[in-house]
Amino acid sequence: MKKKKKKENKFKKLTGKLHLWFGLLIGSIVFFISITGALYVFKDEIEGINRKAYIHHNEPDYQNKEKLNIRTLEKMVQQQVKEKYPLHWVNIPVDRSMSYQFFYHEHNEDAWHYFDEYPIYKSVYVNPYNGKVLQVYDEKNGFFNIVKMLHWSFLLNSAWGKWLTGIPVLIFVFMLISGIILWWPKNKAARKQRFWFKWENIKNWKRKNYDLHNILGFYSSVFALIFSITGLFYAFFFIQAMIYVVFSGGSTQYPDFSHITTKAPIELRTETTLDKIAQKVETLYPNAYAFSIDLGNEHLDDHEHPNFDVYVKHLSYSYHKSSSLIFDENSGELLHTHDPKDKNLGEKMVAANYDIHVGAIFGLPTKIIAFIVSLLCASLPVTGFMIWYGRRKKKKATT
Repeated sequence: MKKKKKKENKFKKLTGKLHLWFGLLIGSIVFFISITGALYVFKDEIEGINRKAYIHHNEPDYQNKEKLNIRTLEKMVQQQVKEKYPLHWVNIPVDRSMSYQFFYHEHNEDAWHYFDEYPIYKSVYVNPYNGKVLQVYDEKNGFFNIVKMLHWSFLLNSAWGKWLTGIPVLIFVFMLISGIILWWPKNKAARKQRFWFKWENIKNWKRKNYDLHNILGFYSSVFALIFSITGLFYAFFFIQAMIYVVFSGGSTQYPDFSHITTKAPIELRTETTLDKIAQKVETLYPNAYAFSIDLGNEHLDDHEHPNFDVYVKHLSYSYHKSSSLIFDENSGELLHTHDPKDKNLGEKMVAANYDIHVGAIFGLPTKIIAFIVSLLCASLPVTGFMIWYGRRKKKKATT
């Protein structure tokens, strides 16, 4: 029994030292990532308020009017905005009262920092009935996108900058687990103090700070683990693979539709092919929120697209419920559909990862949770440092 207790004490002692050393090593990085994460949580809500005047085109009697075709709108946007780069894709809302959103987006993979990596990233709100540009937003230099890229890669190249955030977050996952081990009460008496603050007769700030670190750390740990692991999904492929394999029931092969490609001759492609595709999507998903169509122009990172894929977003607040449709880009014929009902649990978890990470999975309630947990995670390095500093100061005073 004594040997077992000694082993437990040694294990806890080692865990405590690792928790401390890692905390001092990555504390400031965890604080920074947590704060930027908290700032990003309500992006959609704030932008929705700021852009309210342009999200809806306010075209009179639009119910009785015909929209201009997509290629005509593309040309009109290029004429009005006058950018040297071609447009990349268009978001088309199913609600006819809403504006189309065209995007300029170029990616230079060889750049070493964010501002050179994306030569342009702009969104253009357009009235689809007359082609008038309502507003242009420079997303690249916008507050939320800079916050996102600070959170993602410290504004460095996203391909390798994500390692500089991913490794500290990986260590933070260990710290969350080791924190729970250290928090775990030895007996019933200790348990009373670990679940809530007992400050009636406590005046010592060190004790209060210690309780803040332990109690807030415990209550935020489960959510913090979820947000950390879903963040690591973007930094490390093995995390992506692990999530898919676990939730798909052991399947290691992600569905591959690269064999479904355009077969019709290019002569069948016309100015209205994209409109034919858009009409088919709207017929199939009349209750969807919006869908995205690539305009098929050449770009800086012009990697091969095995098929002409249209992404359908079913919910306004979340991406996890989505469909993927493959069309023949010359004839506009629908070749394949992949709806939520067709996906295994592994695919659904992969699709839901972003929404879980930013707290959008169940709308505003989970966003509030994500915001609070992000702030609590930011507080842990601060209270943890204060515990270490207080003890260090005490040791110096007694020597």
